[in-house]
Amino acid sequence: MDYLQTKGRIFDIQRYSIHDGTGIRTICFLKGCVLRCKWCCNPESQEYGIQEMMVGGKPKVIGQDVTVAEVMETVEKDRPYYARSGGGLTLSGGESLCQPEFARDLLHAAKAVGINTAMESMACAKWEVIESILPYLDHYLMDIKHMDGGKHKQFTGKSNELMLENAGKIAASGQTKLSIRVPVIPTFNDKPEEIRAIARFADKLPGVEEIYLLPYHRLGQDKYEGLGRTYELPDILPPEPEQMRKLKEAVEACTGLRCQIGG
Repeated sequence: MDYLQTKGRIFDIQRYSIHDGTGIRTICFLKGCVLRCKWCCNPESQEYGIQEMMVGGKPKVIGQDVTVAEVMETVEKDRPYYARSGGGLTLSGGESLCQPEFARDLLHAAKAVGINTAMESMACAKWEVIESILPYLDHYLMDIKHMDGGKHKQFTGKSNELMLENAGKIAASGQTKLSIRVPVIPTFNDKPEEIRAIARFADKLPGVEEIYLLPYHRLGQDKYEGLGRTYELPDILPPEPEQMRKLKEAVEACTGLRCQIGG
């Protein structure tokens, strides 16, 4: 089983999560991302290189090189919780597809021992990369941030054409459950017409039944200072619960999708 020796770079493993997939999950956070979203709550994930970040006034090394087998030692510890709750392993980041061989082999290792797999991703990669991962993936949690390519590039650094194209291909493949997730960011995509546009696109994807609206939060803002970086949205406040409720109603009024706030 050579895939157990594939090496990758991670910055955290979080156990006992009840988000990012069904049931109780272990989330493995991979280093590296192709986007630079202005609101990113994990800025330490963006660079592939190992970094030093000030945390609580003390320097902390961010990034660790590990093998698939080493990650699976942690993942296997909570197998009883997965079995009872329908949980499993979720890959996150960053963008997991920036380390395609490691992501593929880690998902392969989990599937080989009967553990459910999920991945958070923007699908910003060549289709061949995504296609190689799908046989080992039970649930694709795909971010769609905006339907306007220009505004998408303004706030993330890249346009959205490749991601939308890949969303269609993933759905058409029928190989994995596909759910759409929308980070709701004031000044970027928090207008009802912007959310409706994403929802209508998602509703046309074969097999997609649910969409998640994830309200913006500021929990990662201090990390920018710790990295010696400037947070570019300092005056943006999280959307009010009433606004999120109205966006949920907007989705439900124009699609047949199940819509959930958070998750």
